Amino acid sequence: MDFDNLSYAAAGVKRLVVVAPNWLGDAVMALPAIADVRRGAAGAAIDIAARPSVAPLFTLVEGVREVIVLEHRSSVTRDFAADFAGRSYDAALLLPNSFQSALTAWRAAIPLRWGFRTDLRAALLTSAIDRPGRGHQAAYYQHLTRELGFQSGALEPRLNIPAPLRQAGADLLETVGWDRTTPLMAVAPGAAYGGAKRWPAASFAAVVDGLARDGVASVLIGSPGDRAAADEVQAGAASVPLTLVGRTDLRALSGVLANCRGLISNDSGAMHFAAAVGLAVTAMFGPTEEWATRPLGRKPPVVLTHDVWCRPCMLRECPIDHRCMRGITVDRVLAAARQAM
Repeated sequence: MDFDNLSYAAAGVKRLVVVAPNWLGDAVMALPAIADVRRGAAGAAIDIAARPSVAPLFTLVEGVREVIVLEHRSSVTRDFAADFAGRSYDAALLLPNSFQSALTAWRAAIPLRWGFRTDLRAALLTSAIDRPGRGHQAAYYQHLTRELGFQSGALEPRLNIPAPLRQAGADLLETVGWDRTTPLMAVAPGAAYGGAKRWPAASFAAVVDGLARDGVASVLIGSPGDRAAADEVQAGAASVPLTLVGRTDLRALSGVLANCRGLISNDSGAMHFAAAVGLAVTAMFGPTEEWATRPLGRKPPVVLTHDVWCRPCMLRECPIDHRCMRGITVDRVLAAARQAM
C-alpha cells in the first residue's frame, strides 16, 4: 500500500470531518482512532458529524472544533449533505460502514473520502481500506486510521470531565436524594439491541440491596428506552435506589458518572461511556462477544460471563432459557463491584 498517497501529510488536509458511528458504544470505541487523527493532523481543523443521540459525546473530546448534529434522516434520494451546507472540507473520514455515509460525503463534494471497503461503496471512496480480521471494535477503527497513515496510540477511550460538569452532576444527583457523601454506584440495567443482553432485573435488584447493606447508594441510569428495565429493578429492590433514567443527555450523564465509584452494567453503550469517563466497570456479557466489545478504560474492567454451549449466539432474544445471563450470580457481581470500589 502506498502510504504517501493516503497519509494526512501528503494529502495536505486542513479541514477534516469525521463521520461518527451511530451507536454510543461504537462511538466511544472509535475515540482512540479519532485521537490518532488529532495527533497526526495537529494543524487541521477537525469536526465531528454525528447523530443527535451520540453528538454530545464529542463535545467532551479534546481537539474537536465543531460537532455537527446530523438532523436529516438518510434515504436513497435524501441524505446528510444538507447538514454540511456552508461548510468546506478537504477530507471525510467515514467510520460507519454504510453505503449511505459514502454517498453523503460524495454528494457533499468532499474531495477526499476515506473509509472501509464495505457495502459496495468503494467507487465512492478515494481511499478504500480492506477490513481487518477478528479483533476488538476499537482496534477495528484504529486499523482504518493506521492504514491511512496515522500512527496508532493507546487503545484506550478517554474522556476528561471538566469540573463544572462534575458539579452539575452532583447537583442533579442531589435533586433525586443523594446526600453528597454516601458512596455511589451507577447501575445500568438496560441494553439496546434486545432483551438477550440484559441480566435479569431481579438480579440487579439483589445487587442494589447488597450494596445498600454495605452503605453504598445505587443510582439507576439509562436512556428513556431503559425505563421499563429500571422500573423492574426498582419494583424488585427492598432498598430505594436513586434514578436518573431518561433524565440525562451524555454531557449530563458524564457529570453524574464522575461522582460515582463504579458502574454495573450489561454490554451497553453506558458501559463503554463509563469506562471512558474513568469508572471501574463490572459488565455482564451473555449473547455477545466480550473479546470484540469488552469495555476499555483507565481502570481495568471486570467482565463476567457464564460459559454455556450456546454463547455467544448474537441473538436479540433468547429462544430457550437465557442461561448465559441467568448463570451469572449476584454474589459474583457484588464481589467484583466491591473489589472495584
